[in-house]
Amino acid sequence: MAFGLGLYLIKSTHLLDHPSNVSLVKNLNVAPHNTNVPFDFKKAASEATPSVVHIRAKGNKRPAPENGRSKRFRYFPDDLFYNPLREGTGSGVIYSSEGIIITNKHVVEFADEIEVTLSDNRIYEAKLMGSDPTTDLAVIKIDAEGLPHMQIANSDEVAVGEWVLAVGNPFDLTSTVTAGIISAKGRNIELIEGKYAIESFIQTDASVNPGNSGGALVDVNGHLLGINTAIATRNGAFQGYAFAIPINLVTRIVDDIIKFGNYQRAYLGVSVVDMDSELATEMEVNITQGVLIEEIVDGGSAQYGGLLPKDIITKVDGRTIISASELQEIIGRARTGDTLNITILRKGQIKNIPIQLKSK
Repeated sequence: MAFGLGLYLIKSTHLLDHPSNVSLVKNLNVAPHNTNVPFDFKKAASEATPSVVHIRAKGNKRPAPENGRSKRFRYFPDDLFYNPLREGTGSGVIYSSEGIIITNKHVVEFADEIEVTLSDNRIYEAKLMGSDPTTDLAVIKIDAEGLPHMQIANSDEVAVGEWVLAVGNPFDLTSTVTAGIISAKGRNIELIEGKYAIESFIQTDASVNPGNSGGALVDVNGHLLGINTAIATRNGAFQGYAFAIPINLVTRIVDDIIKFGNYQRAYLGVSVVDMDSELATEMEVNITQGVLIEEIVDGGSAQYGGLLPKDIITKVDGRTIISASELQEIIGRARTGDTLNITILRKGQIKNIPIQLKSK
C-alpha cells in the first residue's frame, strides 16, 4: 500500500479478524496516581469541553468514492461523509480564539452549509478554509473572537497505558466526555485512501461513536493530544477500538492550511517495508524493528542524500523508528528544506546520514 511522504508499506492484516467499520474517535490521557482514591477527571473535562464544538453540515457535493478503503475500518456511518441525505453532524476543536476550528475532512468535505454550535449554545455559520485528504483533516472558521481553546500537548511524549478523555458530540449528545487509556501508538489501519496517505494514529479504548468525528483526544490536564477520526466496528457503534490523529502532526498540517490554504508537504522519496524476524533472517541482520528501504524514488530527497535500497532505517533525529507509520508521521511533520539525521544499518554498519527534504 502506498503511503504519504513517498513511503510505501507492506501492511500486516492481523489487527482484526473480522470486517469492521470505522468511525471518528476521541480519547484522553491521565497520568498515573499514587492513591487508592479513583482519579478525578473534573479538571480535564472542564478545561476541554468549552473548546469542543458541534458541527452540522448540509450539501449536495458527492463524497469521494470508497474504492480502496479498508473494509475493516470506516468512518462513522452516521457522520456526514456517508449520510445519503448529505446532512449530518460531527465535532470540531477550537484552535484559536479568533474562530479557527479543526475537524475531519470527511465531516465537511461535501458541505455547502456548515453550522457550528459552541458549548454555550451560540450558533455560527462557518466557512471551509482548507482540507488535507492525506490525513482527513479540515479547518473551518467562524466570525467570532475571544473563544476558549485548549493548550496543545506533546503527542510524542504520551505513553501506552496513560489515561485519556474523548470529548465530542456522539449521537447528537453535545459536550459528551468519555474516559479510557491509550492502547497503542503509531497505528496504521489503512483507512485513508491515496498513495500518500499518512496514518500514525493514537489508538484508545475511550468510548466514541457517530458524531465524535473531529472531536478532541485530551490528556489529564485538559490539553489537546489528538483529533478523533475513526473506530473499528462491525455495527457502526463503538466496539473497543478508536483512533486519533496525533496533535503534533495535526498542528503541522493545520498551520499550513491557515497560512497557505493547503498542506505544504516534504517528501523522503522511498518505498519501505516494516522489518520483522523473517526479513531479518533474509537480510542476515539481528534487527527486527525499523523499516527496510526497498526502492528509492529517482530524483527524491533520499537519493540526493545518499540512502540506498536495502538500507534499514532505525532512527530519525535520535527517535527510534519501529514501523513505517512512525516514519510517515515524522516526515509528514517536517518542512521542505529541513535536514533530518537518519540512522541506518548498511552492510552491518551503523551510519548517520543527513537528508535535506525536498518537495515532491
